[in-house]
Amino acid sequence: MNLPLRKLGIEPNAWAVNQTIADITRPPIHPQPVTLSTETKTLRLDLAKTAILVIDMQNDFCHPDGWLAHIGVDVTPARQPIEPLQKLLPVLRDHGVPVIWLNWGNRPDLLNISAGLRHVYNSTGDGVGLGDRLPKNDAQVLIKDSWAAAVVDELEQEPKDICVDKYRMSGFWDTPLDSILRNLGKTTLFFAGVNADQCVLVTLQDANFLGYDCILVKDCNATTSPEYCWQATMYNVKQCFGFVTDSEDIFTALNQPETAEGDI
Repeated sequence: MNLPLRKLGIEPNAWAVNQTIADITRPPIHPQPVTLSTETKTLRLDLAKTAILVIDMQNDFCHPDGWLAHIGVDVTPARQPIEPLQKLLPVLRDHGVPVIWLNWGNRPDLLNISAGLRHVYNSTGDGVGLGDRLPKNDAQVLIKDSWAAAVVDELEQEPKDICVDKYRMSGFWDTPLDSILRNLGKTTLFFAGVNADQCVLVTLQDANFLGYDCILVKDCNATTSPEYCWQATMYNVKQCFGFVTDSEDIFTALNQPETAEGDI
């Protein structure tokens, strides 16, 4: 009698097993090719192997009552990606592209945070830094499950979305992000969020070093840093680490007929 096979793992990195057999061929990924314009080249990419990382669209960085605003930074630029992301994320979900929220979510005891990391957020030691409470609302700065670390209300997180806590500017350092992406069979990554020249850029760089294809979605990114930081970020992404596009070009790619490889 043939015993039934049961799935073990997450497709496409799944086996089919029973007491006597382990089928490790893994289910195939059916391609969903689209042609996308970027600022340097036309890309042919596979949506079935694509995910979008939304980085640090959190109250502490984007809300007028958050940490950046508390230390005197104008957070208006950090709010610019909200509207384009409100339009883009539902469309990508409809096309089966996973939305991964990559946010600071520190331990309350900060046991894995070094003095150098804490210095970035509290350079004198007597200010309000990581784990400290904001005077306006008593929320703990960038602590997991606090209001301060939550995604801004304007961006809706759906149950099927994936949430990953990070503890450095790079979302790959000391997190399960790489394992999650490899289990899901994702090799092409869209990047969105704040700050473009800090957490977005270093996460994108690490993704490039790990072998991922990197595409920064320009209008879904922003920074509160000076303009020259933004310009340097766009230059370095295009020159060294990947490609730059915008959400309108993504919409165009999703709405056009599939293009044969030789026609792009």
